[in-house]
Amino acid sequence: MHSKGHLHDSGASFEPFLLVSFALVILIYIGAAAYSGRKYNKWPVSRTLFWILGVMSAASALIGPLADRAHMDFTAHMVGHLLLGMISPILLVLAAPITLALRTLDVPSARRLSRLLRSRPLRILTNPIFASILNIGGLWILYTSGLYGAMHHNIILHALIHFHVFAAGYLFSASMIYIDPAPHPLSFKFRIIVFALSLAGHDILSKYIYAHPPSGVLKAQAESGGMLMFYAGDAVDVVLICLLCYQWFKAARPRRSLAI
Repeated sequence: MHSKGHLHDSGASFEPFLLVSFALVILIYIGAAAYSGRKYNKWPVSRTLFWILGVMSAASALIGPLADRAHMDFTAHMVGHLLLGMISPILLVLAAPITLALRTLDVPSARRLSRLLRSRPLRILTNPIFASILNIGGLWILYTSGLYGAMHHNIILHALIHFHVFAAGYLFSASMIYIDPAPHPLSFKFRIIVFALSLAGHDILSKYIYAHPPSGVLKAQAESGGMLMFYAGDAVDVVLICLLCYQWFKAARPRRSLAI
């Protein structure tokens, strides 16, 4: 178990900044959706709701009572991990922010964004294998080394790890379900195979945590946190699987002939 101490005091000083940042991210999206609706077809309300819920999920993991408790309680930390690294990324991907940006930006800026999406670095980052290594591999390093204990004593390390958890979760979700334009699309079979391997890696890690608590974590908390990671994580992954299979079904469904 870790005490809050200086790290919590430092983190609390950043909470107003984070709160304002999250509010701005929501307002910018709503403004872009309204502008896009006037310029083109109406932007789906469901996507705006996905964005708001996704930002709120990330915010609840970083500020407020849950984030406060996560410094001392590994189970609370794991709830935050699920919100920040799994639930929030899926919701934000479903909000199609890249599509909205392409509809909102002026032509030169939209072209620059399109070129960036087609660039080699983005092609590597959005490859399901690389995204899975960042996502699952990062968690293995976090929980099986001294990194988890160290992040509770260093505010910069704490921030970097949380950013990585979110960014890796977003890249993983985006590499599995193509909601925004995919300049380098890969087959459904390939994505499902990679997804299955990632799911196995996530489940094995949750069992490892159950049996081998991270440094500074009480055995009882490691057991409850490991169980939460296993069952709740699988529940979130089921949603991702359903979305992927639905997309596959739609893509494979034969189109009706227009001929009479």
